[in-house]
Formats: sequence, structure tokens, C-alpha cells
Amino acid sequence: MNAAELDAMLRQFLVDNKLSKAEQDALTAWVGKNIKSDHDRALARSRVFASARQAINDPIAQQVLLFVEDVLRAVVPMNPPVQSTAADEVFFSPGDGCLGCIVRRIRAARKTIDICVFTITDNRISDAILDAHHRGVKIRIVTDNDKAFDEGSDIFRFREAKIPVVVDETPYHMHHKFAIFDGVRLVNGSYNWTRGAADMNQENVVDSGDPVVIARFQGEFDQLWAKLAR
Repeated sequence: MNAAELDAMLRQFLVDNKLSKAEQDALTAWVGKNIKSDHDRALARSRVFASARQAINDPIAQQVLLFVEDVLRAVVPMNPPVQSTAADEVFFSPGDGCLGCIVRRIRAARKTIDICVFTITDNRISDAILDAHHRGVKIRIVTDNDKAFDEGSDIFRFREAKIPVVVDETPYHMHHKFAIFDGVRLVNGSYNWTRGAADMNQENVVDSGDPVVIARFQGEFDQLWAKLAR
């Protein structure tokens, strides 16, 4: 699915907050070329809602739109129900399970990686990210300013390598720890991307292929990216 093309169309359509007949025809043509499965349909629907939320400045209206999205997902589910293309897996630390899962997903990525993580200090993960970048994977990173300057933080390594990074500069924490790989795999959990999390902490990671869940996380990532990249 050409998500970038869809996003560009939606931004253009939202200029006057109307969908003209010509725009409807263009959207129908795009759907015919790009939507091949319920997985594609779920991702496209999520991006439509994410684009609308970004265009709305009123926080209450944004919450109402999120409510509508959740209601539609419950009342008008995909038919047949969307099935994951691969089994979900769960990993715990201390130990190498969580670390290994993250590194494997980074190494397996071929097109895109969207990373939304509070802090990244484990060089084993950072090296895998840089290797992916050098082989042409498009990577975006969202992180928190309080941890960007910690000893061992690799955020500046990523910026020096020209990987796009945005930082939450607010007084509050951007405390997420998730990443989306090629738009079809999600790694999420309490696990901070640090050696302490691998060696000492009681942490968890869920590796999921559920397209509906992935679409929700992609919407959250895109919303944060748009807000922090301004």
C-alpha cells in the first residue's frame, strides 16, 4: 500500500474540508490500485482518521474523532475478521529475549522503521538501527528530551547519520516504547531500549502482527511526529 501517496492526497483534500466529485474519483482510483486486503483497508482507514486528527486543533474534537474511530471498529468490523499473518510472541527480561526480538525485527526490516522510544542507550540496538539505515531502510525516531542527553544516549549518533529524529521538549515525558516495522509488525512493551532493561529489570515485549493494533499505533506515531516536527 502506498501510504505516502494516500497521506498526500488527504492533506490536499483537507484544504477546504470537502471531498469533491473529482477528489472522490481520485480516491476511488487509488483504492482500486492499492487496497488488496483487509490489512490494507485497516491501515488506510487508520491513516484517514490520523490525517483528520492532525487537521483539527480542538483537543475535544480530536477525542470525539478518536471515539468515532473506535466505535466504527467495533460496530463495523472488517469482514472477514482480519487475521494476523504471523503469530504474536511475548518476551521478558532480564535476559536476551526482549533484546533479541528488537534486533531481529530491525535486521528483518526492508522498507521502513518507525521508532517511538523513551530512551535508547543499548549499542547493540543502536548498531542495528544504523546498519538498517545504511542499507536504505527509511527510519524515523521519536524520543524524549530528558533522556536525549543521558550518558550513553545514542540519539546524537542517529542525527549525525542523518536519521530523522524528533524530540519531545515538553515538561512531560514521551514515555512510549514501541516500533513499527514495514507497517506490518509491531514491537511494544515496558522494555526500555537500554542494557539495564536487558540485564537487570523485569520488563516485557510483545511482538505483534495484528493489523488493527498496528494501525492504531501507526496513527499515534504519525500524530506525535506531526506535532513534534513542527
